[in-house]
Amino acid sequence: MATTNTTTKMLSMKLLIDRNAKRLLFAEASKDVVDFLFSLLVLPLATAAKLLGKDDIAGSVGNLYGSVEGLDYTYVLPGAAKDALLRPAVLSSPDGASLLRLPPPAPPCGGQLPSSRSLMMMYRCTSIFNSSCRTYITDAYGKACPTCGNRMAAAAQYLPPAPAGGQTAGAAAGFVQGVVTYTVMDDLTVTPMSAISSFALLNAFAVTDLAALQEKTVQLGYNEGLEILRASLQSKTVLTDVFLGGKGPADA
Repeated sequence: MATTNTTTKMLSMKLLIDRNAKRLLFAEASKDVVDFLFSLLVLPLATAAKLLGKDDIAGSVGNLYGSVEGLDYTYVLPGAAKDALLRPAVLSSPDGASLLRLPPPAPPCGGQLPSSRSLMMMYRCTSIFNSSCRTYITDAYGKACPTCGNRMAAAAQYLPPAPAGGQTAGAAAGFVQGVVTYTVMDDLTVTPMSAISSFALLNAFAVTDLAALQEKTVQLGYNEGLEILRASLQSKTVLTDVFLGGKGPADA
């Protein structure tokens, strides 16, 4: 039986801070961190609204999500499914990682988290006389069928799509190579790191006092991942907002 590895090591990033200028210059990140950041690009807006909460997401997308969620099936065209909008398909991780490619939050009171590889239970209408009933599927057991009104209680299982690109066993998972370290700017610009590129960035920031530079290692777990997603939709200073509380380094 598949089980969730709740001891997955939390990711970390090393922030470089200029204490004189009271600003975050850039971060040093591993492949796993960059894989997470790039995975945000495949999240549909509805998925972002579901993860962050429709009442907390910036702008009006949350209102759209809530409108679809509250729309009675009477007003939905036959054959259309609300779940196609509320739970759109997301590019799956080849390694079976969680949606944000991060260790999920610890379960409350020692409970168990569902396996990221487990199958999602879905339900169809129990009617065997109306073929149009079979076009609907839901994850809510006992929900009324929009066609005939019978309970949707016939169990089915949703099978997630195969990894894109036909990845073979033993191939590296994720998006980027792990042989180098990456530079992540405050606005989430990502580039491979090298000694030359680091000196170029220090020159670009006009850093003259190397003794004023401070390294700060921060942890990146599921909750921090949600905050990065939220900040990336609103801000150009994502790392400062999430890891320094939106304050200058001297005040953090």
